[in-house]
Amino acid sequence: MIADIKKSAEQKMTKSVETLKLDLGKVRTGRAHTGLLEHIQVDYYGTPMPIAQCANLTLADARTIGVQPWEKKMIPVIEKAIRDSDLGLNPVTSGDLIRVPMPALTEERRRDLIKVVRHEAENARIAVRNIRRDANEHLKKLLKDHAVAEDEERHAQAEVQKLTDRFIADIDKLLATKETDLMAV
Repeated sequence: MIADIKKSAEQKMTKSVETLKLDLGKVRTGRAHTGLLEHIQVDYYGTPMPIAQCANLTLADARTIGVQPWEKKMIPVIEKAIRDSDLGLNPVTSGDLIRVPMPALTEERRRDLIKVVRHEAENARIAVRNIRRDANEHLKKLLKDHAVAEDEERHAQAEVQKLTDRFIADIDKLLATKETDLMAV
């Protein structure tokens, strides 16, 4: 029973850290990468779907993403979706290809992005702490139902706390790495 609670908590904490990695990947640094556009939804015949499912995403060079729609009439729709996204990008169409140049980040924009990144990290920390709280509640319920001894429950809570500390340290490392990327010119 205790092992199941710990295993479940660890799996949920791992998912929280993975989600943070994905969210941080969406925050752009000065370099171009196709992952920036993958979460943008376009209206494909009345159905919202990610750009990656209706166009090829490529890197034209270090500061430009190329978007090659599979259907010619999707070009204005994709262009509008990129322009309306919260990324501050301005796509340019040339024939069948949409070029998305990455503007250089200003100091002010870097600071704003760091605030966003710190907020994402704090949300991940909160998620990990909530998982710890739920695991501890399950352990206390086992103790109340006399399914485990007091010292077993206390030992299990200490292990859940160690898990929590480990995952929060991982979150802090991810945050520090992303902040360094954002401040690099």
